[in-house]
Amino acid sequence: MIYVQLCLYCLLFTAIVRYSVRGGAINGLYFYPKAVQERAYEIGLTDRETVKKQCKRFMTLFYIVMLSALVLIIAVWNRVIDFKNAYLQALLFLEVMNIYDGVVIDKLWVGHSKFWILKGTEDIPFVQTWTQVLKKRSFLALIWVVGALIVAGLAVLVSAMINWQR
Repeated sequence: MIYVQLCLYCLLFTAIVRYSVRGGAINGLYFYPKAVQERAYEIGLTDRETVKKQCKRFMTLFYIVMLSALVLIIAVWNRVIDFKNAYLQALLFLEVMNIYDGVVIDKLWVGHSKFWILKGTEDIPFVQTWTQVLKKRSFLALIWVVGALIVAGLAVLVSAMINWQR
């Protein structure tokens, strides 16, 4: 069952990213390296204020949806009531999401799809190298060790509230 949940969680991740760029890749300019962003501003594809608003909107939606989904998976679907198991599940989901983002989203989808190429920035590399992916994902792996504590605490709290009502 956990494999199905991991797949659904990663599909949710993909759906949110895809939703954020529904009007074109330019709507996800905040995902791109600074050099690409600067060129996009220079040639008038968009402006800093618009990108700032889009980034804030995306990040807020992303964290609320992904956190809520993970807490519900652990507390409601899996009925985990103890902190240790909640923590281990949260850590598993967050680390799988981390690897999925680096390999499937960054390297495969962004790296092999013409959708992400912004007109006028074709000469600027925007796909992360494997070294960059490994560095970023290693750093985030450490962050998720701490993030999983927060998720586990919320999951145990939700689980306790559900069990209290029964």
